[in-house]
Amino acid sequence: MRFSINIPNFGDFADARTVAMAASAAEQAGWDALFIWDHMVHDKAERRGQPFGDPWMLLTAAALATSRLKLGALVTPVARRRPEQLARQVATLDALSGGRVIFSAGLGGPIADEFGSFGEPTDPVVLAERLDEGLELLRRYWSGERVDHDGKHYQVRDVTLLPATIQRPHPPVWIGGFWPRRRPFRRAARWDGVVPLFEGAGHGHLPPVDQLRELVAYVQEHREGQRDKPFEVVVGGISPADPGRARDVIAPLAEVGATWWDERQFMTTDALHRLAPIMRRINQGPPSL
Repeated sequence: MRFSINIPNFGDFADARTVAMAASAAEQAGWDALFIWDHMVHDKAERRGQPFGDPWMLLTAAALATSRLKLGALVTPVARRRPEQLARQVATLDALSGGRVIFSAGLGGPIADEFGSFGEPTDPVVLAERLDEGLELLRRYWSGERVDHDGKHYQVRDVTLLPATIQRPHPPVWIGGFWPRRRPFRRAARWDGVVPLFEGAGHGHLPPVDQLRELVAYVQEHREGQRDKPFEVVVGGISPADPGRARDVIAPLAEVGATWWDERQFMTTDALHRLAPIMRRINQGPPSL
């Protein structure tokens, strides 16, 4: 199992210099990755007045401050971005970091705030269509080969985006979704990993072991012809400071298929977006199994 630190792109972490400092500390403390949220306003009622940073600029600062740490956004709502621009951003960061990018994608939300506020479609069916079509375009753009595409939501004529990503055939692609909704996990089975949230267990809360076992089994059933390929299962929460208790929490998740532990904070506390508590946790180092 590998271990990551999870931070939002608002509050103290809207500042690229702060993110660079946190990333450097995480690398020195032995963490494997740093993941940043990708939101424009998040929940407007909750976040009004808080500054936000662009996640790809923040990740660029983190890449320049580190040499080993994996980097990415958890998760990017492809439907509210132009696939060609997103492909460029990811490929540029992959080159800058020496191939350390992990790309994660999902529907995105809250939909009313993150999409409706800007006049974007808010129908989840339309957003899911744009997500799937956009992901396929990203895969083709990252190849460095010519792309022609005539789809329901996107049209492309004679485009070759160079350079291709350093990681071949492309950076790992993880898919987010809420279990027990099935469609996001059928989508995830076509890619390289899954970042589940669980209804009834909010951000920072421990995932239920029985639900994770069911989820992993469901994804594996749908990985036809790909079961021999690596597949990551990313879960997270707040791990106990005591090493023994941390093992008691995380080991059962690893036993049913989790491959990453993503260290998070509760959504309902200021610790979520404040530097001091995050730095304390970073400097303690990752849990040990």
